[in-house]
Amino acid sequence: SSGINAEWPLRPGKGRVYECALADLNDDENAFRKFKLICEDVQGKYCYTNFHGMDMTRDKLCSLVRKWQTLIEANVDVKTTDGYLLRVFCMGFTKRVNKQVKKTAYAQSSQIRAIRKKMVDIMTKEVATEDLKSFVNKLIPDSIGKDIEKECMDIYPLHDVHIRKVKVLKKPKFDASKLMDLHGEMGGATDDNGEIVPTTGEFVEPIIQESV
Repeated sequence: SSGINAEWPLRPGKGRVYECALADLNDDENAFRKFKLICEDVQGKYCYTNFHGMDMTRDKLCSLVRKWQTLIEANVDVKTTDGYLLRVFCMGFTKRVNKQVKKTAYAQSSQIRAIRKKMVDIMTKEVATEDLKSFVNKLIPDSIGKDIEKECMDIYPLHDVHIRKVKVLKKPKFDASKLMDLHGEMGGATDDNGEIVPTTGEFVEPIIQESV
């Protein structure tokens, strides 16, 4: 039928989305951040993926939401320098200052608007001036959330500021050479010494040897 990908027999697995915890990818403790990777090309037994989105686990989100504070959220659609249109979501919480007697830490509506505007401005600046690879490298340590927390200190003290979710809305036309550059390789084939060698993107069946 028309719904079946015509390239499926040639490129099995192409277009498939994989969801991995950052802890599995980076071998660290940050298990609450999940990355989506989409398979964009298959060469032989190698599957070349690209960034497809980022999210946080539900248990982490639920653990952040508490009483006596204000939740502030913002999102913005912005394009990277290499043509990816992303929708970036941010969240943060107000916090009590040192030696505060009052139990609550609620922000006024004017302060919420000012903080939300600051969030949008910082996210726009961080994404619009970088390519996709550099932006993803900022997501891993969550440096954007730390910048927002620092900038909003004058308006109202914040804590637990995170980039909550990233969606890829549009992406540029597929370019195999750019994908290989992203993986730091020329192609998926190897020579007799195991070194990566340039290929045309097509899988070549190895020659059958008469004797071993």
